[in-house]
Parts: sequence; structure tokens; C-alpha cells
Amino acid sequence: MLWTQNIKKPMKAEAIAADAEAAGFKMSCDLETGSLLRTLAGSCERGRLLELGTGAGLSTSWILDGMDAASSLLTVELDESLHNIARTHLGSDSRVQFFTMDGTVFIKEFKGHTFDFIFADTWPGKYNTLDETLALLSPGGLYIIDDLIPVSTWSEGHAGKVEHLIQYLDSREDLILTKINWSTGLIIAAKK
Repeated sequence: MLWTQNIKKPMKAEAIAADAEAAGFKMSCDLETGSLLRTLAGSCERGRLLELGTGAGLSTSWILDGMDAASSLLTVELDESLHNIARTHLGSDSRVQFFTMDGTVFIKEFKGHTFDFIFADTWPGKYNTLDETLALLSPGGLYIIDDLIPVSTWSEGHAGKVEHLIQYLDSREDLILTKINWSTGLIIAAKK
């Protein structure tokens, strides 16, 4: 398909994907989401970026690939073994800091800080502590979430959580959002 032809992957993406697969981790972002993250990260000149849910670091590699040299990325993951995969491949990049901890704790500890870009790819920042996460978003900043199109592996009741999340984001007067029925289903919101 033309949409996914000629998408250049980040240099470390293949190695990260192989290590993630060897570790049994199947939740890495897909090519389309990665490409979108890279493009959006590229719009944040001298930006402060936050990723909640590093996983093995595949989405992190896409974000870093789009960032300029003056931007910084903080990435948070609870699973230390997954975070170690990301650190192994991306730790030499001085623009990224790894926080191996519960995302909810991180969000509460960083109260008062702001970010120009937040990719929430885990429960904290998406289904839990959402208001606190959006408070971390600077005016004009981008909030990105994925995995919104139903799949057979969703647990019972998860579809209701997704529906509630989307309705809540729709109701917020401080966000301008676009829902994208593409890839795994995404929302991109800009803070007024």
C-alpha cells in the first residue's frame, strides 16, 4: 500500500523490535504510529517531550528520530527488563532520560512541570491520572494516545473504558482534538 511504502525506520528500530520479540513483548507501536510520532516530535523545536509507557523502546526510537538536537525526552516504564532493552539501544542518546517507575507516581512527582508533547501509551496518563497528565501539557502542546480501535485481545470491559476516555476528552473545553481511524486508532489533542 502506498501509505506505508518508503517509510524510513529509525536506525535502531529493527534491533529493538527483535529484542522485544525475544522478550515476548508484543505491544510495541506499529509502523504507522511510529511514523506519526516522529513527525509530531519534529514539530516541537527545543521541546520537552514525555513518553508514558516506554515498553522496549520502539516508539521511543521513533520519537528520538524526529526530535531536534535541543529537545529532550523523558520516558517512563514500570517493567525494568523492558526498560533495559530500551536503555541498551537508546541510552547513549543524551537527549533521553529513562525513569523506571510506576507512571502514576511519575506523573504526581512531576506536578508543576510542563511538556510540549506527551505520548501516553500505558494506563497512567490515559486511563489513570488523566487530568494530572493533561495538567503537565503546556499550552499548544500535543497529547497523543493510541490503541483505541477494538481488538480481540482486549479484556472484558476494556471497550467501555476506551469509550469513556474518548467521551471525556471530547467534553474538555481546553483541548482541540482529532480522532484518527487509522493504525491502532489514535487521538491527537492540542491544548488551548
